Amino acid sequence: MREAEQVSALIGDIYDAALDPGLWVGTLEKTCNFIVGIASSLQSHHILQQTANFYFSWNDNPDYTKSYIEKYAKLNPVIVPVIIQTRVGEVSACLDFISLEQYRRTQLYKEWAGVQGYIDAVQVVLEKSATSYAGVAVMRHERHGPVDDVARRRMGLLAPHFRRAVAIGKTIDLHKVEAAALADTLDGLAAAMFLVDDRGRIVHANAAGHAMLDQGAVIRAADGKLTLTDTHAGQAVHRIFANAEAGDAAVGGDGIAVPLAARDGERYVAHVLPLTAGARKKAGAAYSAVATVFVRKAALDLPHPLETIAGAFRLTPAEMQVLMMIVEVGGVPEVAPVLGVSETTVKTHLQHIFAKTGATRQADLVKLVAGYMSPLSKPGG
Repeated sequence: MREAEQVSALIGDIYDAALDPGLWVGTLEKTCNFIVGIASSLQSHHILQQTANFYFSWNDNPDYTKSYIEKYAKLNPVIVPVIIQTRVGEVSACLDFISLEQYRRTQLYKEWAGVQGYIDAVQVVLEKSATSYAGVAVMRHERHGPVDDVARRRMGLLAPHFRRAVAIGKTIDLHKVEAAALADTLDGLAAAMFLVDDRGRIVHANAAGHAMLDQGAVIRAADGKLTLTDTHAGQAVHRIFANAEAGDAAVGGDGIAVPLAARDGERYVAHVLPLTAGARKKAGAAYSAVATVFVRKAALDLPHPLETIAGAFRLTPAEMQVLMMIVEVGGVPEVAPVLGVSETTVKTHLQHIFAKTGATRQADLVKLVAGYMSPLSKPGG
């Protein structure tokens, strides 16, 4: 199968999994084979809980996954730089943030990754919150070598579709939706839902959608056509409708999360799911629809607390790594093997952190980070 055909089929699988979470494992297997890896997962890392959550995974060892969740997630030296240095939707590799030589010296590699033959991973951040980030990752085995340009490019082709599918999956609360009965199943959603044709005409709306149309603050039906009060957003959404008729891949990165401004100043976001391929095609054909539009209130789009800390005190990525390891792991002797560096190097970074933050003790650093990370505290409080 040609690469273009592989991509098209895989994108369709990704969107079908948004409606039926039971399809994620098979989709991750195909993703892993396409990118060339040994295992893959949809997972998140929780900074406050100092752990990870594997929502769906393929070909991982359950015992090692359990040990990673319980122990090694907080010992992963690339988590902090990933959060600080990568944007949502950006593709990266673990070895972008640490040299292979240093990586082989880390506790994570010696006790977990190396034992399984893992040498690198290609990943994309799908979303960030105040206390966590979620992403899709494909692990590379020693026989594959570090992540190469082909793996990066292929993950980049899939990245926007993973983002859209995961956002929609969260909107429908990860309940299995029978594609053939899509409209009936989604009628009870709290989020507004609209089925539209290639011209943008609304062919079906759920109860929340009708209520939103009646209010007219965000969306209106002008001669049956879905019209957004935010003109710029409306143009973006209608481009997606036009492209959707050509298939999933044609939608590309548009409409992953279209920001909408209501007349009263409230902020909303729209997600667009194509209905022209895969299991979703049945639902689209039943209503002559090419896409489903989900509209919900937007969460505050604030910088991640680690980004805020790094910016506020002008800490380098290496200094942020040491800061978080001091907070999560312990003192200098414990941090050095986690990062694969000497105790002298850790001490040097620690002195720079003290100088930049004004702290004099490690306990002060713990309090500083807690003030930024707690959702109930003000930054630095």
